[in-house]
Amino acid sequence: MYRELSHLLLFSDLDADSILVRLADIIRDWQQGRGDKDALTARVHGQVKRLLDLSTVCGFDENLWQCYLTWVLMTNDNSFTRTCERAGAGSGSVNHFAESDFTVFHRLFHYDFTPLERDLGIDCLSVVCNYRAIPKRERTYNRDISLQVRTLRSALDRASGGREMFRLMTDYYRQYGYGLFAMNRAFRIQRRDGVLEFLPISNVDGVRLEDLLGYELQKRELRRNTDAFLAGKRANNVLLYGDAGTGKSTSVKALINEYYDQGLRMIEIYKHQFGELSHILAEIKNRNYRFIIFIDDLSFEENEVEYKFLKAVIEGGVETRPENVLIYATSNRRHLIRETWNDRQDMEHHGDIHRSDTMEEKLSLAARFGISINYNAPTPKEFQSIVLALADRQGITLDRTELLARANTWEVRHGGFSGRTAQQFIHYLECMDQE
Repeated sequence: MYRELSHLLLFSDLDADSILVRLADIIRDWQQGRGDKDALTARVHGQVKRLLDLSTVCGFDENLWQCYLTWVLMTNDNSFTRTCERAGAGSGSVNHFAESDFTVFHRLFHYDFTPLERDLGIDCLSVVCNYRAIPKRERTYNRDISLQVRTLRSALDRASGGREMFRLMTDYYRQYGYGLFAMNRAFRIQRRDGVLEFLPISNVDGVRLEDLLGYELQKRELRRNTDAFLAGKRANNVLLYGDAGTGKSTSVKALINEYYDQGLRMIEIYKHQFGELSHILAEIKNRNYRFIIFIDDLSFEENEVEYKFLKAVIEGGVETRPENVLIYATSNRRHLIRETWNDRQDMEHHGDIHRSDTMEEKLSLAARFGISINYNAPTPKEFQSIVLALADRQGITLDRTELLARANTWEVRHGGFSGRTAQQFIHYLECMDQE
């Protein structure tokens, strides 16, 4: 195996601590008679455990060794994967080196661990190559990574050689890209040891726009703007505002499920992270994806000034916002920043009334969202329609009159008319049925 790795060129920058490199080192030492069998066995077991741990997190199954190699190919950042993401493989001379590397990976896919296992008296590598994972709930692993890796692994396993693996992987890079952005649809950020990191959000809520009852005009406007954005046309930043529990955040989250396969990705940030916005844009502006920076429940108190970072990024800073980035925000406040009567103290009266400069400063943030979509609370009749539709969707057979009477009682005690209140009421009924 270590001889195979020495022939890699484009994919040669493998992490020295990776499972692949560590196993290659073990096999080299075994073939050259270095170390006793107990020590070699312990080293093999250590790498198999790492493989099992990764498989648990990513939801690998069947041939864990091949799943791991597929994951390596999907995540490797090199000049070839970057070019394929943006423009496809084309017909450049680099393809010769790429095909050679994929020929190496084809041999690694079908590597025979039997001689090593027979000599050491172990069978763990054979087991992970014919594995049956314990069924588990989706919340315990990354569903997106699992599906992509297992689907691509199966295709690569059937490939006749390096040339066919080259075709399969270049098609994948062109459609999905490489690395974390290829395998995940939504992210948060953190700064660790001075480095900005994108953290995948596992198991994104699978809600779609059709699941949100009502608000058809609002959903149509949101979809129209997002369609234009993905088509490379002019599109606007969007502010969704209105009453609590009306589906503003749900509408934005639904977009990532509907448009993920078209290259849409979402990065959720919080108010205290606005200072990182310029660094986020620098990291994503050259990737072949369309990014929505999602800010949920956006508002500012009187003494908070973080909104100035957001204003500069949306419009007005020296550096232009990349064309592959939009900002979608939700808020219960139309104008985002708390206003007080003190804001009017610098008004001047010279025949006409001039608006306060302080007020203009605060209102200018909301004005920089090209589209503002209002989500107002449903009327009592609309609330009842939502309850009936949700009950029907969940198979609740309670008498209509009793259902609505109990829903009205629930609404009085739990925050008024909203889609969220209706959904919580249905969840309550489902729990009661299970008792």
